Order: sequence, then structure tokens, then C-alpha cells
Amino acid sequence: MVGTLSRPGTFCPDAFYESNMPIQLEGSCRCGAVRFSVASHTPHPYQLCYCSICRKTAGGGGFAINLMGDAETLKVRGRRHVGIFRARIEDEKGRCHTSSGRRHFCKNCATALWLADPEWPELMHPFASAIDTRLPAPPSKVLVMLKFKLSWVKPHFGRGDARFREYPRLSIEQWHRKRGLWID
Repeated sequence: MVGTLSRPGTFCPDAFYESNMPIQLEGSCRCGAVRFSVASHTPHPYQLCYCSICRKTAGGGGFAINLMGDAETLKVRGRRHVGIFRARIEDEKGRCHTSSGRRHFCKNCATALWLADPEWPELMHPFASAIDTRLPAPPSKVLVMLKFKLSWVKPHFGRGDARFREYPRLSIEQWHRKRGLWID
């Protein structure tokens, strides 16, 4: 299978583009209590989210990067160490509601692991920072939720990068497909 680890921390990049199978992402928390794997058709860490939720729960650089995985393939070791956080979101009128998104983290070391939302049960979104598998470098980036970035954060906009005050025009799947990076 493409992208599977032969031993922790190794990856065969030559095979990455030679197969039509999804890559197997391997991830873990900092303390090692939680390890997980998931198949992904979209392994490029291209989308940087500056929203206050991502920034405060997983973004040391003022942003977080989410990937996309097939929820049916998620395997977790150390599940008893996994906690779930559901953010409170305030709308434009000042009303608050609880997000349906569930941010999974290690209860021992607080590593942000993945996001899952029952509104899209077939998907889960591991944080790139929790992935141990060597990921391919994206050809460009998409910076989202820039209206929420902190004043001290100075994003680097590279050639070909897209920027959005809120949500991007393309989904993670659409972005990968448009660039020929989707892995069947």
C-alpha cells in the first residue's frame, strides 16, 4: 500500500505517485499514549487555518493544518487517553452555540489529534502536526479564516498561494483533484 511505513518515521516517496491507492497516515501524540492510522486520498498539508478555535487548540504558529482521512479506516490505540472538545461558536449577532465538530486530543499531553464531525460521518481530519508519516510538500498553500488571525502573526504568502477571509472556494478533495494530487 502506498505511503505505508516500513518502520516508524520512514516513507517511500517513489511509490507515493506510482499507485492509485490512498496513503496510510500514521499519527501519534507527544507522550505516545495515543497512536492512530487512517487512509487518506488528500495527504498534502496545504490549508492553514487561522480561526480562533484551530489557533488556540492546535496552532502554535497562529494556525493549524488539517488533512482529510476516510473515517471508516481510522484505527486508534490508546483510545482511553483520547478526550473530545466541542467549541462554543459565537455568530455575527452574538449568539453562541456548540459546534458539532469534535476535536480529539490526548488527555495526558494535550496533543491535538484530529477533528471529526457527525455532519460528515465519512470524513475525519487529522491535524498535520500529529502525523508521523512523511507528507508530500504542497505545490501551493491556501490560507483561510484570515479575518481571525492575530496581529502579531505575519503570514507568508508564496507564489500561487490563495487567501480567504473566511472559507475557501474549494474543498480539500476539490483542491487535490484540481491539481491532480487526489489518490484513488
